[in-house]
Amino acid sequence: MFEASSLNRKNLRNERLVKASLGLMTGLLILPVVLILSTLLYKGGPVISFEFLFASPTNGMTAGGIFPALLGTILLVLVALIASVPLGVAAAIYLSEYAPDNWFTRAINLAIINLAGVPSIVHALFGVGAFVIFFKFGTSILAASLTLAIMTLPVVIVATRESLQAVPQAFREACWNMGATRWQTIRRVVLPNAITGILTGVILEVSRTSGETAPIMFTGAAFFLPLLPQGVLDQTMALSLHLFVVSTQVPDMPEELPYGVALVLISIVLIMNSLSIALRMYLRGRKKW
Repeated sequence: MFEASSLNRKNLRNERLVKASLGLMTGLLILPVVLILSTLLYKGGPVISFEFLFASPTNGMTAGGIFPALLGTILLVLVALIASVPLGVAAAIYLSEYAPDNWFTRAINLAIINLAGVPSIVHALFGVGAFVIFFKFGTSILAASLTLAIMTLPVVIVATRESLQAVPQAFREACWNMGATRWQTIRRVVLPNAITGILTGVILEVSRTSGETAPIMFTGAAFFLPLLPQGVLDQTMALSLHLFVVSTQVPDMPEELPYGVALVLISIVLIMNSLSIALRMYLRGRKKW
């Protein structure tokens, strides 16, 4: 048998130390999430019921349920996805597959980076000026969702472009050698193999749009509106704004109610993310490479 040298033993100790340090850092990252979820379950769990989820607020929002805000949040996220995902994917396809490397492309990339760094309150003011006033959508679901779509476009573009560039160039060349056009290659080969990365961008967008407050506060979310919206040009309540209101603006609020609203909001994000991740894993399992 070979006996480990002092250098090998030292390297092994260093490797174990690094492994333990990385594991500790990972645990420290997970610990706040566990504490937050545990607190919400402990304080907000008792208030969760069928009536709480599917009834309208009553008694100045100190009683009743959150159904208008719950439905409004889902509508805002869905309309934002419908508006941003096709546009973001199209922009990523152009930048990855068609655009030459020149000053115009570099300017577009710089604009995307700058757009990702704009504070959400600035997006809110842009939404008021562009969608509420200029396009005359008024304070509505459509105006709020379009503001959220503009805010989250960089996430979709960057995630889609990275996934497109991860598809091997040999796949494209094989299609071109068979006589396929560039668009046929993108549609039949590149996009199906990049769908998992596109879904990653969608997951990140859902997580962000569900919890944003400032962009919808000025463009479409109502302080108190127990009636359900009849269309995308109506106002609606939203869970993020409702949570802010019941936590800071409503007197004599039961302590457990804000925690219940926060628990429902996080649950919506987790459910939507879980469905997207499950679909991504299913599609990834069907890939041939």
